[in-house]
Amino acid sequence: MKRTFSRIVVLSSLVAACSLAFNASAAEGLARPDAAQGEQLYLKGEMSRGVLACVTCHGDAGNSTIPANPSLAAQPYQYLVKQLYDFRAADEKSQPKRRGPNGANSLMTSIAAGLSDDEIRNVAFYMSQQKVNWDVAANASDEATMERGQKIWRGGIPDRGVAACASCHAPNGMGIPGQFPRLAGQHTSYLYEQLKLFRDGDRANGPMMFDIADRMTEADIAAVADYAAGLR
Repeated sequence: MKRTFSRIVVLSSLVAACSLAFNASAAEGLARPDAAQGEQLYLKGEMSRGVLACVTCHGDAGNSTIPANPSLAAQPYQYLVKQLYDFRAADEKSQPKRRGPNGANSLMTSIAAGLSDDEIRNVAFYMSQQKVNWDVAANASDEATMERGQKIWRGGIPDRGVAACASCHAPNGMGIPGQFPRLAGQHTSYLYEQLKLFRDGDRANGPMMFDIADRMTEADIAAVADYAAGLR
């Protein structure tokens, strides 16, 4: 392991098991987000500040067709806000909580750094209002791992302290509004990569997801990532 994390397993708590919920109190007192302004930023970006148009990587209305880039349509607003903040470093001496393989900054690091707080809320709100285009959404593709992926999704891996994914992301993979992201229809390769980043500590914005991924084998990760992609 690259870093030492606390090992706390609270299987009786769904929130602790996934630890992806956004603390809504952080948004108290802020202006209501503007979806129209969020749409403009999503479509056009702001190149004067190095903010690439989101549509370039995440597709029309947040429906990504590029396996390396996540689909953002219909993701919970609070979750999207948290992720954008987590791509930014708190100060010059800190590293972002969300990084790429081997701790390297991702493309999103510079983009998020160029966004104002209002812009983060606006674009997150816009994305949360978009509908999933199931015609272009990803699907499960490996029949050989389907049974294993389903077992992990529905029941976890009890003997290794891995909670059921459905507990936090819902049986159909649509997530829980305001708390946990939609995984249904997400690209298999993206889900696989994120679980590995959690496991390796490069994505350090979900300590319990580190604990969960750290208890999974490569085969487990591959199976549940593919299964989640096929959920509807």
